[in-house]
Amino acid sequence: QVQLVESGGGLVQPGGSLRLSCAASGFTFSSYTMNWYRQAPGKEREFVAGISSTPGSTNDADTMKGRFTISRDNAKKTVYLQMKSLKPEDPAVYYCRARWGLIKREYWGQGTQVTVSS
Repeated sequence: QVQLVESGGGLVQPGGSLRLSCAASGFTFSSYTMNWYRQAPGKEREFVAGISSTPGSTNDADTMKGRFTISRDNAKKTVYLQMKSLKPEDPAVYYCRARWGLIKREYWGQGTQVTVSS
């Protein structure tokens, strides 16, 4: 079965760091662009970062540039989000997404909660 399982969420102090992981299975991971999104209560889902199958082909939201870094390990079929200098506005459920645009197919993980104490 197709699975995207996020992990690494939890409670962190403002200014702290956290590394999220998303382990994929059940599909050709290397063919898909991987993305991180987040959604806070009462807000729309927001794009965080993305990475293509080509090393170095990354992009991220302007508000997170310099703080969040996306990476992937195709051998492990895992995408990561390194989060630094966490701010009060960062708490949300973080989701990973796999997308293959040519066939208009995408998969979503179940999400992992990130909480930033104040």
